[in-house]
Amino acid sequence: MKINLVAVGKIKDKFFVDAISEYQKRITRFCNLNIIEVAEAPPAKSVTEQILEESNRLQNACKGFVIALDSGGAHLSSEGLAEFLDKQMSKGASEFSFVIGGSNGLGDEIKAKADFTLSFSKLTFPHQLFRVMALEQIYRALSINAGLPYHK
Repeated sequence: MKINLVAVGKIKDKFFVDAISEYQKRITRFCNLNIIEVAEAPPAKSVTEQILEESNRLQNACKGFVIALDSGGAHLSSEGLAEFLDKQMSKGASEFSFVIGGSNGLGDEIKAKADFTLSFSKLTFPHQLFRVMALEQIYRALSINAGLPYHK
């Protein structure tokens, strides 16, 4: 299995970089993980133009079964995410792309083209923190499917 985390922008704060590195290391026990960062749109553009430009970049970087991470998506528990991934793999999916939009979110086009849209919450999270949260939940789902005691 291969997992891509496709996100807008670079992580700047060392403590987020360290947390991401830790989950990267843990996840590679189960599968290949690529973190793909696409450039942010210039702030001189309108919000609509920024969203469109970033969404196009994200879409071009996605491969396999695409999961858009957006507050308007379906709500799953950690066990539900594990079951969902397992079910998709049994249907033949071997590569997943989890997509995180920029500070203005994901464009409607990429959400419409995604195979699934997942919401972590109706709350708004800092972009850098959300990347750590997404990796932790991916690791948790993989641990659940492997029968490991991490999920308690």
